[in-house]
Amino acid sequence: MRDETSPQPGDKTVATPRWFRALVWTGLPVAAAGAGWVAHLLPAQLLRIPFAPMRGPFRLVAGLPEPGALIGATGIGALLGLVLAFFVDKESLTVGLYRQQVVLSRPGVRRVVSRASVARAFREHDHLVLLGRTGKELAREPCHLRPERLAALFGSLWAEQDPYEGKYSRWVPGLPAMDLTAEALLTARQRALDKGDAEESRQLREELGRIGFVVRDVKKRQFFRETADE
Repeated sequence: MRDETSPQPGDKTVATPRWFRALVWTGLPVAAAGAGWVAHLLPAQLLRIPFAPMRGPFRLVAGLPEPGALIGATGIGALLGLVLAFFVDKESLTVGLYRQQVVLSRPGVRRVVSRASVARAFREHDHLVLLGRTGKELAREPCHLRPERLAALFGSLWAEQDPYEGKYSRWVPGLPAMDLTAEALLTARQRALDKGDAEESRQLREELGRIGFVVRDVKKRQFFRETADE
């Protein structure tokens, strides 16, 4: 059996440019190392200002032996830049449109959706969203690819905005006639949003999707709509 994602006539792929990913991995550590060098110079400069606050800590930092202090400051900056580069690169999405599948992949994540099941694709802020024929959310992945590239890839499946834009209602606890399972999941997800727990909120979004609810977030407020079975 051939690999569905091996190149075939008519297959199309859109990916984050390699030069951009290389720039992220080199530019961010260099910039952060430079910021560390500047930070290393600041205490001595601040001590020259009369009545500068926190003179004790600044004097301690300014008195650290060289070149160890400079190496340490730039090294910590470069390390922080690498950490930032990791999180930025983690959202480098590649979208493959194959004869039977749509494949969304980024470092550490690979999501496969049946091409026949996709009715609409669109960008919602910094995410690519795929919808099924009844409006069910099939996939949602971080995406910084240009909309025009995605439009060229998806063709007639592409929408400039969510086709269900006017169907969402704001969730608040205790809505009448709300499904009890959905109510519990939305309540738990609100707690995750308030705590800034992105992974927990993502998992709960997927649980809601499995029972027929699509959720969008606006400034930590949840809006939902119901879908029919595919």
